[in-house]
Amino acid sequence: MIKYVFTLVFTVCISFMYAQKFEDLAQTPPMGWNSWNKFNCNVSEQLIKETADAMVSSGMKAVGYQYIVIDDCWQIERDPNGKIVADPERFPSGIKALVDYVHGKGLKFGIYSCAGTKTCQERPGSHGKELMDAKTYADWGVDYLKYDWCFTDGIEPISAYTTMSEAIREAGRPMVFSICEWGLSKPWTWAATVGHLWRTTYDIRDWYDGEIEGNFLGWSIILDKQVGLERYSGPGHWNDPDMLEVGNGRQTNTEYQAHFSFWALLNAPLIAGNDLRNMDARTIEILTNKEVIAVNQDRLGKQGYKIFDSGDTEVWCKNLYNGDYCIILFNRASSSQQVAVQWEMIAPELATSSYMVRDLWKHKNLGYFKYGFNAEIPSHGAKMIRLTTMDKMKLNLTP
Repeated sequence: MIKYVFTLVFTVCISFMYAQKFEDLAQTPPMGWNSWNKFNCNVSEQLIKETADAMVSSGMKAVGYQYIVIDDCWQIERDPNGKIVADPERFPSGIKALVDYVHGKGLKFGIYSCAGTKTCQERPGSHGKELMDAKTYADWGVDYLKYDWCFTDGIEPISAYTTMSEAIREAGRPMVFSICEWGLSKPWTWAATVGHLWRTTYDIRDWYDGEIEGNFLGWSIILDKQVGLERYSGPGHWNDPDMLEVGNGRQTNTEYQAHFSFWALLNAPLIAGNDLRNMDARTIEILTNKEVIAVNQDRLGKQGYKIFDSGDTEVWCKNLYNGDYCIILFNRASSSQQVAVQWEMIAPELATSSYMVRDLWKHKNLGYFKYGFNAEIPSHGAKMIRLTTMDKMKLNLTP
């Protein structure tokens, strides 16, 4: 009887310990890379190793990127015992060896599965095999699971994602759990205790705007769909407007810079989706901007929100931990526009305040401004500034 009680207490304590670890993950938005946007099904052991190498050599690891995530098509079948099997031609050394390689670079490893009977590319899904798959991933040393929503007829999303969440906890290795349900069941209303991030829309594509049958969206269309969701986001539970398209070639650098600026302001996971092995200097500059990343990783964890919209021009704001504000002046028009922010747009009591304005892309203080600030913004461009009070500047309390 004593042995039984001891075993029970030990099991409960271990379960609580892992539950606490699960809850403690992703206290700031995850940063990393995912294979899908650039490579789709063309994934391999060599690609993942070279990408991990490039994350280190490009300086991305040094500024906070850490997850290397294989998306769909790494798996090919299940063995006679039901265990998921990696494609032996593409991953001849196996996933465990690949995980060890990524860990050896000081990075973390993520993998993909699906709540349905099959993945979106018709590989084996995890429905009915959740605990087996979670234990397999835990044995391999996986740190992050992206969980998709294809082939789910008759499956209820809250139940399906809760089942896999519980399986991850039972498997005993804490993993960041990325819920990729495309926002269909409004996961922001229920997923905060189930996963660490949840998709809010259908898939992003490498466009500034545009929509095809509602399934593929440009980033400015996705941006519109984030308005009003800010109250659901915070440390350990993030709205996910999908991965970054920076560097994939179909947009201008002005548009990519605006895209990255907004994903930082929205507390979006910063998951690059380009070929890290072949980046030009401008792409690296955008993806590794420390001042913009600091806004995304700010420990207050408050998502940015829109405070002004004229149709062609917009102003967005994010409150920061030390009392600063981050502002984006955005121009949707086809020609350059003057865009202005008045401090009273942030809060009425700030109407006559003076702030030091710092341009986060030029890495330059622009001076003190009372009442507000304005700038000429190019078409589809965004100016990202940080506001600091004169008193804090004098006390050198800026980051």
